[in-house]
Amino acid sequence: MLEFDFSLAFKENLKSGISFEELMEHSGVAMTALRKVIDSKPGFIRILGTDKYIKEVEDIADWLGKFDNIVVLGIGGSALGNIALHTSLKPLNWNSSGYDRKGKARVFVVDNVDPEFLEATLSEIEISKTLFNVISKSGTTAEAMANYLIVRGILDKEGLVPADHLLFTTDPEKGVLRKIAQEEGIKTLTIPQDVGGRFSVLTPVGLASALAEGIDIRALYHGARIALERYGNLEARKNPLIINALLHLDAMKKGKSISVMMPYSNRLYLLADWYRQLWAESLGKKYDLDGNEVFTGQTPVKALGAVDQHSQIQLYNEGPKDKIVTFLRLEKFLTDYEIPRLYTDINALSYLGGKSLSTLLNSEQRGTAFALAKNGVPNLTISFPVLNEEHVGEFIFYYELLTAVMGELLHINPYDQPGVELGKKITYGLMGRDGYEELLNEYSGDHWGLKL
Repeated sequence: MLEFDFSLAFKENLKSGISFEELMEHSGVAMTALRKVIDSKPGFIRILGTDKYIKEVEDIADWLGKFDNIVVLGIGGSALGNIALHTSLKPLNWNSSGYDRKGKARVFVVDNVDPEFLEATLSEIEISKTLFNVISKSGTTAEAMANYLIVRGILDKEGLVPADHLLFTTDPEKGVLRKIAQEEGIKTLTIPQDVGGRFSVLTPVGLASALAEGIDIRALYHGARIALERYGNLEARKNPLIINALLHLDAMKKGKSISVMMPYSNRLYLLADWYRQLWAESLGKKYDLDGNEVFTGQTPVKALGAVDQHSQIQLYNEGPKDKIVTFLRLEKFLTDYEIPRLYTDINALSYLGGKSLSTLLNSEQRGTAFALAKNGVPNLTISFPVLNEEHVGEFIFYYELLTAVMGELLHINPYDQPGVELGKKITYGLMGRDGYEELLNEYSGDHWGLKL
């Protein structure tokens, strides 16, 4: 299981902040919130009680296995989970042409409408050996659908049968993609109606590309189920979820408006991207459940150790005390290097000889954590014994449940995202979509201010 170290998050080691015993005075409220979330069985919890979605993906495993490449067309929750699974559970050079994948697919995720990004991806693949997985619950997501239309045009131009190279992951009953699929015989996978995008990585949204590249999706579920059992039942004083929720709640109350996630592993780095959407979109809310304006939330920031020790840590140590930091640490890497014993007569280099790169990296993580604590910045460390499906599944579910509990403690709805909608509607107007003419008139033109 994952290991949690909260030693440097409390007053005992910070000379400021809250003590562990003071934090535990609020444990009853947090345990009530946890129980309320679990008892309400939101979609991300409900799906762990069934193998339905695993089997749905496994049923097309042979078909997925025919392709050299899987290209995911999606954005936000329809993309970030795929990216997190791919980068954390496959070698960093998995998509390289020279890597022996033993017949498993390369996975690419096109999660933007930058034409140069799309071109770079398309130039890496052979279209005839590629499956495009279009992920959108409604089938109206502008970015995913624009990329789909481009790909569809390419398939037609190449004389390929679209249904042979397309997979739609969408609403089980309605929506544009469901309609097209029914009319054109395109295979589909289900996005459960009660699971929002940022909570959807353990549904077919994330499972299909994972299976295609050889990730054990049943082991992912096993890790998530272990997490539900572990964090759902431990008493408060021994429960890393309760402690973390109360720490972040206390931090927010004291003006720590930034939550930094800093992995010391390149393979863990994009899990922090997935976390950023989950934390920001779920907790950043203008209104509470009673309709009061609260403007709550915490800005999630990602950093990479040891790289960002040389770009961000100066600010974290000596800048505004508005941050709480979560380190992700990997104990055992897929490979390692021993540093040669060279220049033994040069003190500044000789101490490195005979040590491994992983030892240096993890020593830097520990040193950075202590330095932050010395400067009054609360921080905690989550350690992965190894990077495998069980631990990643546990991590994903831990943060989904933690986010939902934070929503309960903040008295807000962690499952909606009303603040995203206006920008979408203005885009529709600017792009000339029927029904949005008023927005086109309001937001086009040069009357908005100074342009140089």
